[in-house]
Amino acid sequence: MRYDTIVAIDPDVEKSGVAELSPQHLLLEVTNLTFPQLLDYLQSRKNLSETAHTSLVVIVEAGWLNQSNWHLRSKDNARVASAKGNSAGRNHETGRKIVEMCKHYGIEVVEQRPLQKCWHGKDGKITHEELASFTGLMGRTNQDSRDAALLAWVFANLPIRLKC
Repeated sequence: MRYDTIVAIDPDVEKSGVAELSPQHLLLEVTNLTFPQLLDYLQSRKNLSETAHTSLVVIVEAGWLNQSNWHLRSKDNARVASAKGNSAGRNHETGRKIVEMCKHYGIEVVEQRPLQKCWHGKDGKITHEELASFTGLMGRTNQDSRDAALLAWVFANLPIRLKC
């Protein structure tokens, strides 16, 4: 099904990356929102879609769907490993709560495994220049908002000129 609006979210404990995409018009906006701000935004977006009689879907990057979530390097000690595990777990729980709230609000939601990390940025993440080359996105972005934008773009099955 084609959607009029795709909202993609890269969950984070502090501020989640959020991208809103209108596939028909190739309009893409990105931001970062705290959990309470995100919940307000989702309710507002749902009301707007209902009023305009347009379709809306929320895509949440669901790292918890991966079989393993190892982010360790050989030089990491027990303290570093513990901190990374704690951070990943907190982000995953934030994502699960976003999914839960979307269902509570009656918003269609999709839990999406993280996309392949094959770009030129650190740890294979997409850079602003790479994302801008096929989305036309202007202005400053951070990694969370870029990840959300890429998630929305891929979900909409829009062309990516650069290949990983």
